[in-house]
Amino acid sequence: MEWYYILALVGTGLVAGFINTVAGGGSTLTLPLLMFLGLPANVANGTNRIAILLQNVVGVNTFRNKKVLNLTSDYKLAVPAILGSILGAYFAVEIDEETLRKVITGLMVVMLLLVVLKPDVWVKNKAGAINIKPSVFQYILFFFIGVYGGFIQMGVGFILLAGLVLGCGHDLVKANAVKVFIVLIYTIFSLGIFFYNKQVDLMAGLILAGGNMGGAWLGAHFTIKGGAKYVRYVLLLALILIILNLLGVFG
Repeated sequence: MEWYYILALVGTGLVAGFINTVAGGGSTLTLPLLMFLGLPANVANGTNRIAILLQNVVGVNTFRNKKVLNLTSDYKLAVPAILGSILGAYFAVEIDEETLRKVITGLMVVMLLLVVLKPDVWVKNKAGAINIKPSVFQYILFFFIGVYGGFIQMGVGFILLAGLVLGCGHDLVKANAVKVFIVLIYTIFSLGIFFYNKQVDLMAGLILAGGNMGGAWLGAHFTIKGGAKYVRYVLLLALILIILNLLGVFG
């Protein structure tokens, strides 16, 4: 692999890791890059999971060390997400990219409206939310979020944040920590399916992961120090840029 390809993977991974940890949508940068480097869409989709996995190992460790994430109580919603991701990964072999683009764009627009029209919800932690036992609705919700995440990583961070903030009552700092943990756990299973189907370029994935891990470390510290208010601004900016990108504004 040429040195400038390596530089592009690491640099893009650094930005994507930060965005993924603070908000979501970093895969809108890494997936096109992997395909530009010559990987088929399904292989790019699988290869990207290596970077996501290692990025979230760093993110989870940072949030746990800073006492934002409690693995003994925050694992509950990961279970339905794992089951959903396995199902979603099985459907990811053939991707109708145009239809998928429209679906993602629609979801991101809805997410943007929710962040703009309900600003206080995203920065206030509902009393006792951390220790509340998940409801049947929440289990079902996170199962389908897992299906989406297993199928295509792009944009799943935003959807998880919406579920954790609007559906569970967390603020954005806590929601980001739980989001990173859930994605880490279900990615282990979905990545295994991509490996089994020989849809992973290990070398490209590990190089990309080097950047993603650095970005995740920076993103986790920014989230903790900046607080929910500042994370919300990054979330808004990321949503706007990703919507414009999906609409083809940037070419």
